[in-house]
Amino acid sequence: MLNNYVQKTAEALKRVHVDKDGVVSFEYVLVAACIIAALGAAFGSAGASTITTMLTTGLTAVLTAFTTFVAG
Repeated sequence: MLNNYVQKTAEALKRVHVDKDGVVSFEYVLVAACIIAALGAAFGSAGASTITTMLTTGLTAVLTAFTTFVAG
């Protein structure tokens, strides 16, 4: 059973290697993984307080300006 999965995986990798569209799709997966890793690093435990504070302050300023504009 495991041999069947290995064989199917090998066949799929061969198709991706030959198919240009498959390569592009694989590149998108790699880019998405890099973006997710960067976001995880940015919003992780070490940088969370700084980024969270900056986002909260910025969004509060935007919402205050919008509320003032709508009321005014």
